[in-house]
Amino acid sequence: MESSTSVRLDKCLWAARFYKTRSAATAAVAGGKIEVNGGPAKPARIVTIGDTVRIRIAPFEWIVSITGVAERRGSAEVAARLYKETDESREARERHAQLLRDAPLLRFDEGKPGKRDRRTIRRLKGND
Repeated sequence: MESSTSVRLDKCLWAARFYKTRSAATAAVAGGKIEVNGGPAKPARIVTIGDTVRIRIAPFEWIVSITGVAERRGSAEVAARLYKETDESREARERHAQLLRDAPLLRFDEGKPGKRDRRTIRRLKGND
């Protein structure tokens, strides 16, 4: 599936399956979520094999080295061969994922008090 040695950044991110659509990849690059070789990038920037790309997709961040480029989106197996994540990036992402799993859930399942609850609250306050 590899066709050349360089491709547009938005196509590269889409083909490597970081984004579901090419327009989503373009919006992420335009929004400053992507850096190439330590600097800001534009969607039409040409990336080549060996470039380092920092990808921020909340709440995680990937730092990958481009190992191949593709003009078209292929299977997940092909997409996985287009880049190699750095060891530091993988460890940081796994640590962050573990922190998120261990964090307490902030859920409010109770919602608004019902009629019975309001009467009980009024009774406890002494307003009734």
